[in-house]
Amino acid sequence: MSLTLDELDRHLFKCADIILDAVDPTDYKDYILPLIFYKVISDTYQDEVSELAEELGNEDLARDPDLHDIAMPEKYSWEVLRGLNTQETNYDGFINEALNAIEDANPEKLDGVFRADYVSEDALDNRRLSKLVEHLSTHNLSAKRVPPDMLGEAYMDLVRHFAEEEGKEGGRFFTPPKIVRLMVRLLAPFEDGDRFHDPTVGSGGMLVEAAHHFRDEQDGDPSRLELTGQELNPDIAAIAKMNLFIHGYNGAVEREDSLGAPAFTDNGHLEQFDHVLANFPFSADWPKSDLQDDAYGRFDWHEKLPRADRGDYAFIMHMAHQLNETGQAAIVIPHGVLFRKYEGRYREPMLEQDMVEAVVGLPENLFQNNSIPSAILVLNRDKPNEREGEVLFVHAADEAFYEELSNQNELTEDGLDHIVQNFNEWTTEERVSRAVPIDEIRENDYNLNIALYVDTTEPEEPIDVAEELTKLHDLQEERNEIESQLTEYMEALGYE
Repeated sequence: MSLTLDELDRHLFKCADIILDAVDPTDYKDYILPLIFYKVISDTYQDEVSELAEELGNEDLARDPDLHDIAMPEKYSWEVLRGLNTQETNYDGFINEALNAIEDANPEKLDGVFRADYVSEDALDNRRLSKLVEHLSTHNLSAKRVPPDMLGEAYMDLVRHFAEEEGKEGGRFFTPPKIVRLMVRLLAPFEDGDRFHDPTVGSGGMLVEAAHHFRDEQDGDPSRLELTGQELNPDIAAIAKMNLFIHGYNGAVEREDSLGAPAFTDNGHLEQFDHVLANFPFSADWPKSDLQDDAYGRFDWHEKLPRADRGDYAFIMHMAHQLNETGQAAIVIPHGVLFRKYEGRYREPMLEQDMVEAVVGLPENLFQNNSIPSAILVLNRDKPNEREGEVLFVHAADEAFYEELSNQNELTEDGLDHIVQNFNEWTTEERVSRAVPIDEIRENDYNLNIALYVDTTEPEEPIDVAEELTKLHDLQEERNEIESQLTEYMEALGYE
């Protein structure tokens, strides 16, 4: 029986219920996602063996690792796990061994993907793990039976669910889908061979969305795109790798800090990309003291580097240097980046190089348990001739662009379309958007505060003068009647 997305979502979400109270909700992702990935790999391998055995007429030949995208050590297959005797075998130890064996059998594709230690989590005993294994066993999750798109979407739904469980901390690895879609649309269209990079890749959602857009909106082949990312947190980097694989996309995700140890380099230079997408950690510490003399010359917009406790412009400079001669970037930023006075020294060269294409102000409270105002900074190394010397400011923080959900706001589809249309058409629209000459920004000391260039105040209700005069006349007559009646009362009481 084929699964619908809703059914698959419910099936995967049930995993969290099974380990409820045994594992802290902030750790659900660490134990559930690898187990689901294990199941997908094993089911896919078994289906491939069955197909190849029928096609080749030889089951031993069908098990040749060279015939499979992912090699699966047979003694660690899901069916072997499922057949364990809970009285004689420790599930946690077997799962650890199985994941290590699968990774060792696929070093190029799965290096660093399996990091969870099921033995160290005491509450994940045989009873709970066997129940979790049996639950996952109720559906075959092979890529031959569940389309990668559906499985990938269900996987991302689960990642989103875990991010919500973690609250504010979940924002470290998950950017709301509507924001991601907006960023991708601001950079589209794409071409065969384009290289994408996210230096703070999180769960990989931005790379996946770019590939989706190329396929769904441009009828392109995502396998012709190059998807790369870097992530400091090794557990989150593993999620990104699994995400790309489950979606059926080839990509490279490296671990380590993009600022302190950039992984994508070539002969002592940063690799450069056609498109960079990122939601970096706002106003975080960065290794300033170690990078005073950066080997890659990234932080050269001013002789003074950004503050050690506020790395926003360190990230922006890093990404700007990752763009090739026609490269574009869409970067989620806190509003302070636009106007903090001491950071004008970084805005000036960014603007004088005519690299800033647009600034899009977003509604508040779009991120899980984080209401900080944010914006999208669009950079372009090769702006169209008609946009040279200008920056488009878009004020998309009004209610017309979002809807209120139970605990946060969300951009609407109409809101997304409105923003993208104004950007694509370089539209000046009252109280929404305006293309501003860099000369005007220069006069404002390179301040990029949206309110300086787009009137964001609420319009006053128009006054109907005739109607208001009529109301005033009526009030005057009412007052006269009251005064006349009061005079009669006073006379009746003997007061003059």
